[in-house]
Amino acid sequence: MNKRTTRLRRARKTRAHIADLKMVRLCVFRSNSHIYAQIINAEGDKVLAQASTLESDLKDSLKSGSTVEAAVAVGRRIAEKAKAVGVDKVAFDRSGFQYHGRVKALAEAARENGLSF
Repeated sequence: MNKRTTRLRRARKTRAHIADLKMVRLCVFRSNSHIYAQIINAEGDKVLAQASTLESDLKDSLKSGSTVEAAVAVGRRIAEKAKAVGVDKVAFDRSGFQYHGRVKALAEAARENGLSF
């Protein structure tokens, strides 16, 4: 197996567990250039809020979309948007990525701004 298939296998296990819990989830995807976050409802069929380093105001204020500072900004943004929609408790879906670096920074920023996992 290569890195991608093992990551997707881990992601599938996590998503199955979150589906059993029937919770709203904060799904994170990390590419080499950007980081993306979505709040997805408990049924898994509707995106309630999303934030990424590709948003115009974030893109202008950041030097690069692939830094820890960019992940912190996206974490803050997704927490604000989740509160606006009325979501304050989520399950963290890291999409099989290791919990360190940019993924950890996004999670901690979201927690500091009012989301609870």
